[in-house]
Amino acid sequence: MDIRGKTVLVFGGYGLVGEAVCKELMAEEPARLIVASLREAEARSTLETLEELFPNTSTEIIPAWGNIFVRHELKDLHPREIFGETALRAKLISDTFDALDEDTLQSSFLYLLVTGQIEGGYPADIVIDCVNTATGLAYQNIYRKSDDLWHCLQDSAACTPEKQRELTEQLLIAQYTPQLVRHVQILYKAFKTAGTQAYIKVGTSGTGGMGLNIPFTHGEEKPSRMLLSKAAMAGAHSLLIFLLARTPDGPSVVKEVKPTAAIAWKKIDYGPVGVGGNMIEMYDCLPEKAVSVDDALHATGDGCGQPLGRMLNNVYIDTGENGVFSLDEFKAITTLGQMMFITPQEIARVVIEEILGSSTGKDIVSALDASVMGPTYRAGFLRDAVLERMHQLEEKHGVRSVAFEFLGPPRLSKLLFEAYLLERIYGTMQAALDDSPENMSQKIWTELQTNVDLRASIISIGLPILLPDGQRMLRGPEIKSQNAHGGWVDLTPDNMRLWETRLKSIIDYIETNLASKDTSSALDRTFPAARRWIEDQKFDIGEVAGWIFIHEEGGLREKT
Repeated sequence: MDIRGKTVLVFGGYGLVGEAVCKELMAEEPARLIVASLREAEARSTLETLEELFPNTSTEIIPAWGNIFVRHELKDLHPREIFGETALRAKLISDTFDALDEDTLQSSFLYLLVTGQIEGGYPADIVIDCVNTATGLAYQNIYRKSDDLWHCLQDSAACTPEKQRELTEQLLIAQYTPQLVRHVQILYKAFKTAGTQAYIKVGTSGTGGMGLNIPFTHGEEKPSRMLLSKAAMAGAHSLLIFLLARTPDGPSVVKEVKPTAAIAWKKIDYGPVGVGGNMIEMYDCLPEKAVSVDDALHATGDGCGQPLGRMLNNVYIDTGENGVFSLDEFKAITTLGQMMFITPQEIARVVIEEILGSSTGKDIVSALDASVMGPTYRAGFLRDAVLERMHQLEEKHGVRSVAFEFLGPPRLSKLLFEAYLLERIYGTMQAALDDSPENMSQKIWTELQTNVDLRASIISIGLPILLPDGQRMLRGPEIKSQNAHGGWVDLTPDNMRLWETRLKSIIDYIETNLASKDTSSALDRTFPAARRWIEDQKFDIGEVAGWIFIHEEGGLREKT
């Protein structure tokens, strides 16, 4: 269908993909573009970006903001405010679980926005939904709320009727499936009222395209219940969209594109590192302040670590909604056999082409098995540009961008820092193998005793440093993992022996690839030296972590 002269509504217009979609749309000259985002500042930011890029456009750009999953009067409230107030919880429960009627429709922010009863007064001809619906629903954490209620019920003395009611109501409004069903019901009714002709959803697999063996979590069990809930919502949403496409009085064009890789990137820079406006504060733990492992694990963290009075500054890549990653975190998640990545511009281009009628082969409504957007040649080509720029910024600022502990799990950060410490001391894998585990342990400990910044960079992100004796640790105010395997930088000789085994396996892998007479594309050649056809035993930290995830953790991405 033609976009020119139409009213286009983009949900999630500030996001990584949403903003890219808005930019692509401008070239198609819609009559008006409604940029909807969660917060006013976000919607206006995209508006300003588009006005700067397209100063002579005839398209009217209209910002809109608020939570599209609640009624209009609640759209600007934080979920915590709704969860915390009895009257607001009652409204949300009614809106979600009662039969859908006209009153519910007319109170819905989503319905009013699509039908043009607010924000410009124009019903949407085309709706492009770039909101990560599955994450928004699943990360209300039904498991924690169920646990809270269950424990309350076990304690009859503490579980007052008021407390029991509050926890029950909170559990009700955390139910994913009823919220998703109501969301699609309202969309369908809104499309009919507005006469919407096309609906395009940018979905998700929930795991960046990986399977149940995905090594990236937020420290939960593996596979993570939260992550699988997100994937379940993504799948349920896709099937509801599939049904919408089979509904005669719905939009004539209903499609979903589903990226199955990490999406990157927004910018590469050096500066304070954090998420959601919360920067990482730097802490140190002096060697003489080391505490026993048992005491450290049972302590609350209050008073642990000495504030350095500054924030963590480093080289990072901003991947939009997914957060900021270090150079080596980005390496690990994008290496062959892990999530890899796709650019938002590629996704946006497919969205526009699908609306215009091109057969991209990426619409899962038409072909669920054949339509997923995996890692791309462009992203793989540009990966070197990302890494090169981050290396340049490292050199310029005299820092090493190893790990920030946003990618998860803490085990990844542990592996990255342990590999970095070995690289710092030995330079090459073979040099490390030529030393004894005991010497490796002591040499790294000697370096950490005198290097305050390095020490602080580790403990400030929630990774304690287990000393060579295995009895004491250096720690900051927070510990992300309760054991050495899960997220402690482990300096014990036993762990150095494990690293010897790893390094030998990696060297053997490289040598086997290089010695093979098969020069075809049959071999993956996942390690850089194997790809470059050279005997190179230097540490490549992010690639080492990726190799461990594949060969030790069983985290290989099977399909690309």
